[in-house]
Amino acid sequence: MKRNIQFILFVFFALCLSQAAAQKRPYSGTINIEPVRFEQHGDFLHIEINFITDGMKVKSVRSVNFTPQLISSSDTCNLPEVSFKGRNEFLAYERTLAISAKKNADLKKPYAVQRGYGIRNDTLRYRYVIPYEPWMADARLDIRSEECGCGETVFMNMQTVTDKVVLERLLTPYVVVPHLTYVEPVTEKVKNREIQVECFLDFEVNKVDIRPEYMNNPVELTKIHTAIDDLKSDKSIEVQRLEIIGYASPEGTLAVNKRLSEGRAMALRRYLTARYDFPRNLYHIVFGGENWEGLVKALHTIDMDYKDEVLEIIKNTSVEEGRETKLMRLHGGVPYRYLLKNIFPGLRVAICKVNYDIRNFSMDEAKDMIKKRPQNLSLNELFLVADSYPKGSQEFIEVFETAVRLYPEDEVANINAASACLLRGDTLSAERYLKKVKSNKYLPEYNNAVGVLALLKGDYEQAEKHLRTAVKLGVAIAEENLKELAEKKANAIEIESRRGNR
Repeated sequence: MKRNIQFILFVFFALCLSQAAAQKRPYSGTINIEPVRFEQHGDFLHIEINFITDGMKVKSVRSVNFTPQLISSSDTCNLPEVSFKGRNEFLAYERTLAISAKKNADLKKPYAVQRGYGIRNDTLRYRYVIPYEPWMADARLDIRSEECGCGETVFMNMQTVTDKVVLERLLTPYVVVPHLTYVEPVTEKVKNREIQVECFLDFEVNKVDIRPEYMNNPVELTKIHTAIDDLKSDKSIEVQRLEIIGYASPEGTLAVNKRLSEGRAMALRRYLTARYDFPRNLYHIVFGGENWEGLVKALHTIDMDYKDEVLEIIKNTSVEEGRETKLMRLHGGVPYRYLLKNIFPGLRVAICKVNYDIRNFSMDEAKDMIKKRPQNLSLNELFLVADSYPKGSQEFIEVFETAVRLYPEDEVANINAASACLLRGDTLSAERYLKKVKSNKYLPEYNNAVGVLALLKGDYEQAEKHLRTAVKLGVAIAEENLKELAEKKANAIEIESRRGNR
């Protein structure tokens, strides 16, 4: 019985408190807050909220105020408030506005002041824009609500509407990540190489003996010594053949010039055998005869009177038909005398070709050799050294660029160098290398590289054409470049669309 009495008293007391609270509330019905937009767009932050009233009616001397607030860990910003006012409160507000207008007073303006008397069933749309600042990136949107009456705040509450601002996705040009593949060069079983040194030796007229101190001979002979000494000092090199070619200038009879060219070649051999311990059977003498080929090359590098006529005679008149005689008679011998003085001395040349083999190297030896004598490495060895480094690393790229410097006309070297350049976005060098490729245009690696080059240059049609060819030829990685192409095209369209909408 006692417990029943206690329960009845508790329920009665709660009802009394509820009625008292209801009597203190400034309004009847409900006001719901609905977040619509809290988003950064360009340089501004957009705040959109709906205040939805359902059977709301504010008492005459009461008001309900809502203040949106931006709150972050470093800053706070109050936005203009929304106020629903009862009859007397609304009239008092209008009087305050009138007085402020007459006095030109600086009155802080709310977003909206609404009549709260009379039952309301509608939506007030709050739409506000402020300049975006970096601290707002982690801000939340709160609403501070105050229920006021008789000049005092009866009740205050804080409500989080949304806890994160939606940041605009800033559109920047999509950066293509190229996917490259490389051609492995054919392995050389024997690395056979050849160097050629041209010596413009000075001989006394009609003499074939080499005088080491005569005129410019010290400089010219030093060129041969330097080349041969360099080879002999390298333990990985074995000289296989020394070929000496002697040439004479065209003046004089063919028989005399043949004798001079032979004699000069033999003289150079005697000179070298006296100074080096190569077996005599490594020396091979070639008699070049009259150096007409050298004359044509020299004429193409100079300007002289009647040059075209001289070249025409050389082209269309054989030596047996009197080529030299025609040159001597041309324009009274003027061009011939010029040749005799300025060109012919440089045609009395001896050429020394040294043919040699280089042994093959292990990976560790090749890595060491590339720092000392990279010219001793084959293309395949250079490829394996590059492949030992992470793709795209500085060492990886540098090895392929070294390879193309050593083998500038090799198409595989140029394809690989172009691919390495594309990894670091060097389209100018890549294009220069790819232009040297003539016979290997059907290589899948070539088409992949050309496709990537076109993609980086913005030529999407050519990029797709070559990349699809690479896929057909078996380069699976070209599929990744086609995905990059799709991303780049979509990004370009979106950027253009944004620009058009501004």
